[in-house]
Amino acid sequence: MTEQHTSDPSDKPVLRTVSPDRTENEKYLNQVFDNCADIVFRSFNSCFGEILIVYVDGLADTKELDKRVIKPLTRCEDANDSNVRGRLDGEFRSKDELIEFQEIVKRILYGETAVFAEGLPCAIMIQLIKFEHRSVSEPQLESSIRGPREAFTEVLQTNLSLLRRKFNTPELKMEEVQIGELTRTRVMVSYLADEVNMEILAKVKEKLTSIKSKAILDANYIEESIEGSSFSLFPQIQNTERPDTVAASVIEGKIAIFVDGSPNVLLAPMTFWSGFQAADDHYERFLYVSAVRIIRIVLFILSLLLPSFYVALTTYHPQMIPNTLLISIAAAREGVPFPTVIETFIMEIMFEGLREAGLRLPRAVGSAVSIVGALVIGESAVQAGFISAPIVIIVASTGIASFAIPRYNLSLPFRLLRFLLLGLAGSLGFYGIAAGTTAILIHLCILESFGVPYLAPLASSKKFSAEDTLYRAPKKG
Repeated sequence: MTEQHTSDPSDKPVLRTVSPDRTENEKYLNQVFDNCADIVFRSFNSCFGEILIVYVDGLADTKELDKRVIKPLTRCEDANDSNVRGRLDGEFRSKDELIEFQEIVKRILYGETAVFAEGLPCAIMIQLIKFEHRSVSEPQLESSIRGPREAFTEVLQTNLSLLRRKFNTPELKMEEVQIGELTRTRVMVSYLADEVNMEILAKVKEKLTSIKSKAILDANYIEESIEGSSFSLFPQIQNTERPDTVAASVIEGKIAIFVDGSPNVLLAPMTFWSGFQAADDHYERFLYVSAVRIIRIVLFILSLLLPSFYVALTTYHPQMIPNTLLISIAAAREGVPFPTVIETFIMEIMFEGLREAGLRLPRAVGSAVSIVGALVIGESAVQAGFISAPIVIIVASTGIASFAIPRYNLSLPFRLLRFLLLGLAGSLGFYGIAAGTTAILIHLCILESFGVPYLAPLASSKKFSAEDTLYRAPKKG
């Protein structure tokens, strides 16, 4: 038995189908996998003649390969089977026989093992796939007090099984698409046949099949390619790492998009109100959930408008501030060298910098750096007269309010829009804030996600259920 990783540099490949000559097949595959050191060729003599096995090192279970393929083929005493097919049938009740090299090469790269025998005009494909991967663990970004403690992994089959386990019905459909000229990434479109809108499903599949990308390495590659308005700040596709969130979404008629190698699943279409739904909203009493959702929306408004509102009041409309508060603000600002809008910009940028530093640093020190950095910088800046104390309070309150948005991808646009409104407030006061918020609302009213209005059901001429938007209706028995 020999094991080799090298190839024979010769002419370009010319074979399209498997030849009965095992040597010709080996020569062709050596040409195809030229300079591919992870492709393993194992040749050995059996009671049926020369056998060639080809697989990817690291994707095939070599122990099972030795036990269920090599040993049965080399065991010649008392052989009841007169050919390779018969001998392997005793070990594998389900296997494929392929003659097209294009399909064989693709299946080998997916992790299957190809068996070639002298005189056999086909390749026997066996699924002995085994590779290192992360096990199912708790969600990292969408934690919940109640509910399941499982999150998706990077393995497509594992993710599909987590969803299939929740639906014991053939109405849950899964359609596969391969995207990427180089990666040939497997993408699975999942939906409930009796709940999905067929027009939306057709749009999703059309956009997926129209992607002309060389590589798809994560779900975000697909998200940017299929969303309707690429230059909009607002996400039009929801992503989640929780199987229970996907299950609840497909029950509502949404479409789930699984990408092999990504622990995040895309959900389409997405509305603005989906960003305020937390993972455990369906595990608490509806009165509490409805009240908390209203609080989230209030905090979202504060995170967007509080800094610009403070700048507009103190710069252009001080007459609207009560005298006692105005005197306190003026005393705190005494000796500060910058205008209010400039010091607000400085503190907002510092806060964003601390937040990014906390994300990029190792988890053990990230939170400590963020907290200590905020306390030390804020206190030192106020004592040095570089920044006024009210600005520290405003920026800290804004940051805390922004953390109340459950969906991280929905909080990102408001972090950018906050600076836009801050600039308008520093230039035009309340008129600038009014103009900015009006422009944002107009954009949200125009925006659609696969034909569904972004603000549906509140700003839509079509009829949509509002039972799970601003509030959650009680579950009916």
